[in-house]
Amino acid sequence: MSFLKLIPLYYLLSFTFSLHTYIVTSSPDPLNHFCFDSQTYPVDGSYCKNLNNLISYLSFNVPPTGFGLGFVGRQTAETRVNGLALCRGDVKSSDCKTCIVKATDEIRQHCPNNKGAIIWYDNCLFKYSNEKFFG
Repeated sequence: MSFLKLIPLYYLLSFTFSLHTYIVTSSPDPLNHFCFDSQTYPVDGSYCKNLNNLISYLSFNVPPTGFGLGFVGRQTAETRVNGLALCRGDVKSSDCKTCIVKATDEIRQHCPNNKGAIIWYDNCLFKYSNEKFFG
């Protein structure tokens, strides 16, 4: 086989692999989600404000390390929100941030005003709850 006949094959294979990589890494839909219980919070209440602050904190602080824990609110208060944001170890920082931001937006659509929920994507997960779930 001549060298010139291999060039189109090379470009075709390169395009196929790059398309596969794009499709796999940019999966728009969550793998799964779960709303913990039926407890809800008012949209204009302290829990909602604390959840917004926690989401901002974790979205900003997680991408460099791929892992973040946090809470907002007093330990014994009904308005305390605990959160976890985690990215797969091989995910770039920019992709981690994109995934966490997408997860926080999506979980609010799936579990509106719910006091606890978790959502998984291929690259990350995001969890929040009014219950303490880490040490």
